[in-house]
Amino acid sequence: MPISTRTLLTGVAGTVLLSTVLAGCGDLPTGQAGGTSSSPPSAAAERPSSSSGGATSSVAPVRLTANVADRATGVKVSTLVKVRASAGTVSKVKLSYTGVDGKGQQVKGRVSGSRAKDGSRWRADERLEPSATYTLAVTARNGAREASTTTTTFKTERLTLAQQTFPSLYPLRGSKVGVGMPVVVRFDVPVTNRAEVERNLHVKATPAQKGSWHWYSGSEVRYRPQHYWKPGTKVKVEADLNGVKAGGGIYGQSSASTSFTVGRSLVTKVNLASDVARVYRDGKLVRRILVSGGKPGWQTRSGTKLIMAKEYNKKMTNEMIGAEEDYTLVAKYALRITNSGEFLHSAPWNTGNFGRRNASHGCVGMSIADSAWLYNNTLIGDPVVTTGSSRSIEPGNGYSDWNVSFATYAKGSAL
Repeated sequence: MPISTRTLLTGVAGTVLLSTVLAGCGDLPTGQAGGTSSSPPSAAAERPSSSSGGATSSVAPVRLTANVADRATGVKVSTLVKVRASAGTVSKVKLSYTGVDGKGQQVKGRVSGSRAKDGSRWRADERLEPSATYTLAVTARNGAREASTTTTTFKTERLTLAQQTFPSLYPLRGSKVGVGMPVVVRFDVPVTNRAEVERNLHVKATPAQKGSWHWYSGSEVRYRPQHYWKPGTKVKVEADLNGVKAGGGIYGQSSASTSFTVGRSLVTKVNLASDVARVYRDGKLVRRILVSGGKPGWQTRSGTKLIMAKEYNKKMTNEMIGAEEDYTLVAKYALRITNSGEFLHSAPWNTGNFGRRNASHGCVGMSIADSAWLYNNTLIGDPVVTTGSSRSIEPGNGYSDWNVSFATYAKGSAL
């Protein structure tokens, strides 16, 4: 069946309208198969047949609508490009761009998308990059014939780095962590539209476990399950934040993802009333350790903390914590459990106090052998549950996420 093609491109209130007409009867003029012709169709080709039963067969026009206008400028990076078809289907869509990154280097890319099963619409999988020129090429189909491709170009808004926030995700990809480890998302530029940001943060645990996000500030949000992660859980995190409106004229600079595995359960319980720590692997006692915690005025904080970092030959001075006594000590094995400077560490200078009294400046000291065992057997995110002190861990001082009920924790969500 011969095809004649007409393309009308009109921008109305930010919408581009692409109208493609496929009509029929008559021979296709030479050269018109590609959508162009050196001469117009003959009158016979346009005129219905007058013979008996010869009514003309016609195909309704394909009407394409996109949510960006041709030659538009300053298009918001939060835009998800969409194309819709009526009286036909979207056959192919190619959305590509060229631009300049934050370092002044030219970049090129292509945005993938998803087409509805019935072909009625197409939607981009990602939002837009700033300071970029985009080309949207759409091909429509009506029946067995395919229309010519229509192209739209547009430019996105310019954004400085101060107008973009970059997400950093922890744990790092491929990590094996303890059962208490939360998902941590930090932003280099604070966000105020927490709800919109949170809607684009996704955690998938296998096996599935109930959990919630909790905002500590506009610069940090964390996610923990209702109970400790089940040993062996595999977790995938997607921060689909590229172009997301973060509030106050700030947009997500990029999307990010990570995945990690939860190891065996290892929980260390430190009792400062008896100065004994007990380590449980998968619920079974595997080591008993004599310790010495913080003395009066320098009490070790009670509560559930997590191992945050493992350090070797850690230098410790009175200046680091503001103590009047002048000292410089080196702990061969040190496990950080708060931002404020509490560690589980080797303290051979305090041997006489292990299992007897609390005599440190806030850390939990032990023998070199015991600290070496902990160093070699623990993972980042392993819980350290401390009791026997009247001083409590402060919210946000390290990974203190487990010191409130899950119901209270979930109230920190923006949704």
